[in-house]
Amino acid sequence: MNALNALPGDLSAYGNIQGYSHYPKSVTPGLAVPAGGGLLKWYDIAEDSTPVTRETCALAQRFLAAETATGRLNLKGELGFVILHRCGADFHFLLVSSWRNANEMWETVYAKTADAPDFSLFALPGPHRATFCVWELAAVDHERQAFGRYLFSTRDDAAKRAYLADMYRGEA
Repeated sequence: MNALNALPGDLSAYGNIQGYSHYPKSVTPGLAVPAGGGLLKWYDIAEDSTPVTRETCALAQRFLAAETATGRLNLKGELGFVILHRCGADFHFLLVSSWRNANEMWETVYAKTADAPDFSLFALPGPHRATFCVWELAAVDHERQAFGRYLFSTRDDAAKRAYLADMYRGEA
C-alpha cells in the first residue's frame, strides 16, 4: 500500500501555524572548547542582522566552564558540540551535546533571558517536548554526519582532529 493513500483526503487541519513567517538565520562555527574533560565544537546561530554578541558568547563559555568545573556537567573523554542560539533580542539557548555510548547524542539545555545575569538549566516539562528547532538542525545534521565519518575511521588522533575541524557554516 502506498503511504500517501493512507493520508486523510483533507489536510487543511494539519501543520497550520497562525501568524508565523519563517525567516533565515546563519550558523557560524567558533573554536572548539575543552569542557569538563571533553572537547566540544562551538556554533553560534542567529539572524545576520543580530549576531550573537562577543559578550554573550564569552558569558556562555564561562558558564559552561563553571558547569563542568563543578561536575554538574561531566563530559570526561567525550567529543561533541555546543550551539549558542540567539532567539530574538532577549533570549539565548545554550545547547550542549556530546557523543556517548559510542553512537548516542546526549544533550543538556541551558537558557538565558535578558533579565537574567547568567545562563541556567532550562526546564523541559512533560513527556513530549522540544528538542531542536529547524535552524539548529542544520548544525545537528552536519554533526551527525561528521561523527558518523569519525565512527568509520580508525578513531586515532588524526581522525579526532579531522572530526573537530569538520564544522558547518552557512544557512540554517
